[in-house]
Amino acid sequence: MSQSQQQTRRAFIQIGAAAGAGLLLGGCSATQRPSAPSPNPQEGNVSPAEDLMREHGLLRRILLVYGEALRRMEDGQEPPAEALADSASIIRSFVEEYHEKLEEDSLFPRFRKAGKLVDLVEVLLEQHQAGRRLTDTTLKVANAQSLKLPANRETLADSLRQFIRMYSPHAAREDTVLFPALREVLSDKEYDDLGDAFEDKEQELFGADGFEKMVGRVAEIEKRLGIYDLKQFTPVG
Repeated sequence: MSQSQQQTRRAFIQIGAAAGAGLLLGGCSATQRPSAPSPNPQEGNVSPAEDLMREHGLLRRILLVYGEALRRMEDGQEPPAEALADSASIIRSFVEEYHEKLEEDSLFPRFRKAGKLVDLVEVLLEQHQAGRRLTDTTLKVANAQSLKLPANRETLADSLRQFIRMYSPHAAREDTVLFPALREVLSDKEYDDLGDAFEDKEQELFGADGFEKMVGRVAEIEKRLGIYDLKQFTPVG
């Protein structure tokens, strides 16, 4: 197995919240009773950190799609061009043009102003820019006609490999360092307002339940590739 194949397989391998309890106090008046829960479990306040982290979950599922495509290509199978094109389009619209723009416009400037994690922010921004170049490449060559050429297959494989290698640690560092530090650079009100702004922007761009719709799209891609059933990843014996 070549060194690039070993790196790919390692990258592929790498790849609650406490529920609030409503207290019903006996004898309290109607005005004192807790309000009824929303009939839609997706409604309600989502903190900005939770919002960004769950979007990273969607990103990681696409990294698994990319990893499966690489595995097939290395085994001499036809690359799943349509699944890759669909996945890259989700990366472009939801991750790069929405999720990363939120970070660049609403998070990074606040960390720079506070003088916190500035070096990390600069690396993250550089990786955003690199990721967009890789997505450009994937979108360009991920079609059946283009992939008839061996050179384009290798270009695609290199693009997917680099994307996985960069975004696995990128998302992990944001989840464990940057997002938890948001509380240090924002007041409680600013933190809550930011969560509302994120939700408003998501609805503006993708309509109601935009995140859930994207998860559904990714799930359909996983089903087409035969990697949707979670049980298949459980070690046997």
